[in-house]
Amino acid sequence: MITKEATAVAPAPERPAAPGSPRPARRRRAWDEAPRWQIYLPLSVYLLFTLIPFYWILLFALRPAGSTSLVPWPMTFDHFEKVWTERSFGTYFQNSVLVGVATLFLTTVVALAGGYALARFDFRIKRAFMLALLCSQFVPGALLLVPLFQIFAGLQMINSLSSVVIAETVFQLPLSMILISGFIRNVPYSLEEAAWVDGCTRLTAFRIVVLPLLRPGLIAVGSFAFVHAWNHFLFALMFLSDQDKQTIPVGLNTLMSSDSVDLGGLAAGGIIAALPVVIVFAFIQKWLITGFSAGAVKG
Repeated sequence: MITKEATAVAPAPERPAAPGSPRPARRRRAWDEAPRWQIYLPLSVYLLFTLIPFYWILLFALRPAGSTSLVPWPMTFDHFEKVWTERSFGTYFQNSVLVGVATLFLTTVVALAGGYALARFDFRIKRAFMLALLCSQFVPGALLLVPLFQIFAGLQMINSLSSVVIAETVFQLPLSMILISGFIRNVPYSLEEAAWVDGCTRLTAFRIVVLPLLRPGLIAVGSFAFVHAWNHFLFALMFLSDQDKQTIPVGLNTLMSSDSVDLGGLAAGGIIAALPVVIVFAFIQKWLITGFSAGAVKG
């Protein structure tokens, strides 16, 4: 026998929703209901630790020499003028641009040819070659100094920007070839076959069909080659001896001595060195992310 109390406690059966009626909103999960401060506080702390060093560089570069103010006012550009003219940073900047652009071009062209061979052709030592490329990434650049120096000395290329370009290209090629081969594998092979049927040669089909689809990947590989050549200190220091052939990383090292450090000039030189890289990445950010996404997907 069912009492009135039992009838009051028993839950009413759920009725099915009528066709066309709006579905009830899904209940949010527990981790979706976290307060906003738990999200923004860690991000703010991370952003603070990231931006403080950049502000400190700007502070030393823009405030007058000898000032202890925490605000760059009155603002001065004397440090920039000093390092650009007296410290030959204009020459260093030009040399770094030449080395970076030449390394970008050579690395992209050679890696494109090697990556296409790895992606489209099968040969006996292919796996061993890929393993050798991967293992070469564990070799530090310092171990390459002695053999490269002997090779360049035999070719009479010491104290020449071309030696730095070749060394940077050799150092960047293994990873660049692996990345570009992954990009090419994501391009359907049937597209090239269709171009062959239409009368195109392999080179023409690659240039017309495959190369336009590799633009994000080429930008990603080229940008890494440029940034590495722009920031690399060791090869320029060892292979270049004349001051008018040095690059920006070596120029920054000349601002520091055992007796004193020109903090204002060093900060201004650091901004000059970082500004081109920041501008380049600001313009190619979309292509860079697209290229990494394409290379991360297995074709």
